[in-house]
Amino acid sequence: MSMEETAPAAHQLVWGKSSYSGAEGGECIEVAASPKTLHVRDSKDTTGPILSFGAAEWTTFVDFAARS
Repeated sequence: MSMEETAPAAHQLVWGKSSYSGAEGGECIEVAASPKTLHVRDSKDTTGPILSFGAAEWTTFVDFAARS
């Protein structure tokens, strides 16, 4: 995880989730982008912890997930 950027407060971020998530919730995550960081949280617990990743870390994860 990158610490180069001070994380904005959750309410300052614009959160989004996949259109595949549906209205029921389920096991979904929400993501929000800031200039150097991607933030991830549980859509069912929007006041809970937020994970923050730099661009390189997120790209590595997405590349791995795409191959799986």
